[in-house]
Amino acid sequence: MILVADSGSSKTDWLLAIPQQEAQQFRTSGLNPYFLSEKDIVKIMQEQAADLIAFAADITEIYFFGAGCSSPDRHEIVSNAISQLFPKAYISVDSDLLGSAYATCGHEKGLCCVLGTGSNISFFDGEDIHAGQHGLGFVLGDEGSGTWFGKALITDYLYGKMPADIDAKFEAAYHLTREDVIKNVYQKPGGNSYLAAFSRFLSQIRETEYAQKLLHDGLLEFIDTNIKSYPQYNKYKCNFVGSIAYVFADELQELCKVTGVRTGKIIKQPIHDLLQFILERG
Repeated sequence: MILVADSGSSKTDWLLAIPQQEAQQFRTSGLNPYFLSEKDIVKIMQEQAADLIAFAADITEIYFFGAGCSSPDRHEIVSNAISQLFPKAYISVDSDLLGSAYATCGHEKGLCCVLGTGSNISFFDGEDIHAGQHGLGFVLGDEGSGTWFGKALITDYLYGKMPADIDAKFEAAYHLTREDVIKNVYQKPGGNSYLAAFSRFLSQIRETEYAQKLLHDGLLEFIDTNIKSYPQYNKYKCNFVGSIAYVFADELQELCKVTGVRTGKIIKQPIHDLLQFILERG
């Protein structure tokens, strides 16, 4: 059996290919080795993936693509953790950008963008990715991501900059205090996921002028900072993966059109396309 994983900071999708059966899907929390230790990852898997671990004796190959898996030492954290739970399997760990490129570009050259909890971009040459100077995380980067929008919403709310009707809706939905925010962002792990959760509020107020301006500013900042940093960005299709790109695809496509960006695939979750790519590649 072959197991493929696509992991962000908020969640991990697992898809298990079973011969002569439909693939089975599982989900756990995000397994980002920048925020979690080997021990943390093992604990999360044991608590949230017991049904998946039950197949351990039959799983021979695992392909894990994850946020934070951009260097050999981070690969090792994830690989060591997974090997404790699936001791018979060959394990490959790569970045979520490579997984997204496989899922969207296939074997064609193109740009691949992640717009989910965080944001990132890479150029795919048909075989491998060439990461730029991006992916600085939620403190310094993550333009146009769920974290970026969540941070913008909370900041406007706490500073009293939201329109009155939207402020009332936000207050009713979250009942936030300054102390709550500071504790969750600065004192607890997973500050990026905490912030990103508030981006869901944008869907509720999507048609308002306030939300449209926020979406315009965040997505345009991603385009200007990330996509346009590639001199030949308009030569290739630009593909997108992630919940923000998928949910706000209309706004994203319109901005890409007016800025000269050629859009390709826009998918929410790469896991099914990714498994298909792995199986076809052999």
